[in-house]
Amino acid sequence: MSDGQVTIKLTSDEALVLSHWLEKLQMTDLSRIVDDPAVWAPIHRIAGTLDKGLPELFAPDYDQRLEAARHRLRPES
Repeated sequence: MSDGQVTIKLTSDEALVLSHWLEKLQMTDLSRIVDDPAVWAPIHRIAGTLDKGLPELFAPDYDQRLEAARHRLRPES
């Protein structure tokens, strides 16, 4: 972290689920959820980085992949 940057490592399942959630979050009235405009910059940066790094987003079976990733990430009941 000496260069002032933070690296976050996610599994592909975590990245796919987080990307979907961030997309939904950005489509809502975020002013009710995100009350500090400074938070927008990292939200957009994370979402953009995920979008560039996930070819699954453009797969024809995206919905099935997303649901499978969600299933694997949910704690067993």
